[in-house]
Amino acid sequence: MDTIQSFFTPEVLWIIAGIVLLIMEFATPGLVIFFFGMGAVVVGVVCLIFEPSFTLQLFIFLASSLIFLFSLRKWLKQVFLGRKSDSESELMDTLDNFLGEKAMVVEKITPAVAGRVELHGTEWKAESDEEIKKGMPVEVIGKKNLVLKVKKLDK
Repeated sequence: MDTIQSFFTPEVLWIIAGIVLLIMEFATPGLVIFFFGMGAVVVGVVCLIFEPSFTLQLFIFLASSLIFLFSLRKWLKQVFLGRKSDSESELMDTLDNFLGEKAMVVEKITPAVAGRVELHGTEWKAESDEEIKKGMPVEVIGKKNLVLKVKKLDK
């Protein structure tokens, strides 16, 4: 019985609580519980070095958890939950710059079926409200994600 009690010291309990909270983050959305788990681990490490009172342990837990939460959440959320990479962002900006550009149809476009156009040496999927044959020049009038909206070029 004494071995079990000697095992459950404050530092061990805080570290176990921290690990449990870190694991619980996988089951819940939001990336919040993670930081309280990190706070509990910090208190466990502090308890290994010092012997703070229970009140001080709670204060350290709350303070470190909130510091981690407010300083790291935005960055870690981008890392773990995903964000647009710089190349994707640049690509979308480039697509915005394509408005009004002239392109050449390389695969027939119909209102029902998207075709392909060549613009600046790259082929793009393209849609139109009218049928446009292969080899016809077109103007980019819009975009929807990575699909260009085109119209026949007035001659």
